[in-house]
Amino acid sequence: MPELPEVETVRRGLAAAIEGRKVVSAVLRRPGLRLPFPADLAERFLGRRIEKISRRAKFLLVHLDSQDVLIAHLGMTGGFKIFDGPPPPPEKHDHVVLGLSGSVTVYYHDPRRFGLMDMAYGGDVKSHPLLSRLGPEPLGPEFDAEYLNKCLGRRAGPIKTAIMDQAVVAGMGNIYASECLFRAGISPRRKAYTVPGVRARRLVPAIREVLEEAIAAGGSTISSYRNTDGGLGYFQHSFAVYGRKGEMCPGCDCDLAKTGGVRHIQQAGRSTFYCAKRQR
Repeated sequence: MPELPEVETVRRGLAAAIEGRKVVSAVLRRPGLRLPFPADLAERFLGRRIEKISRRAKFLLVHLDSQDVLIAHLGMTGGFKIFDGPPPPPEKHDHVVLGLSGSVTVYYHDPRRFGLMDMAYGGDVKSHPLLSRLGPEPLGPEFDAEYLNKCLGRRAGPIKTAIMDQAVVAGMGNIYASECLFRAGISPRRKAYTVPGVRARRLVPAIREVLEEAIAAGGSTISSYRNTDGGLGYFQHSFAVYGRKGEMCPGCDCDLAKTGGVRHIQQAGRSTFYCAKRQR
């Protein structure tokens, strides 16, 4: 599933291509994705100008000049394709087609249909059920060690599960949770309530650094993720631990025959990768 860096990369691609353009046609080629589309979704788009594309956690927000805001989630395999000039015919999994001023066309493509689209009417985004319980953005000013101290102090579960809770860190996903904890030198198995203090002061900058580096690399392409021009992300080439079971971590001087290298465990049904020597 695309995580914060991938969604931010898509946001930037969309913003550069379609902000300021007017919607001249809107076609929904099926009744919905993971959830049904709002009944008036196409009508709400027609004739409106796209004022801004923003992001909240893993959600894309398309702000229209009517004050309505489209809320879109890419699910597992969703993505946007942008065509400047005559587009090719829509393919089987191109579910939403928007024609924009200046001969630009946008397809929303989603083979597994785990994405979703909903509308926040009149710009009431913060109270929308999809967004109302999200925690602070990890790259924003509200996310700091003091905030983590308050959130984690009473949590008995493992720290990796805690930082993947969208009410704690908005947009954090499985891949980057493993990478951030490695960068901070914190075991993913450590109880969350033991992190406040010095470890939280290490974890906050680690989260910021990893996410910023991943955004600069265009995200990570593990299977199906593509940005809006069809290109791949490149941060997967910089993974320290994720997907590297049995390998050396960066700067490793261990005897792999003795340590087994990077370890792999399951936590809350998700794969976790870590170095038992460097993460405590």
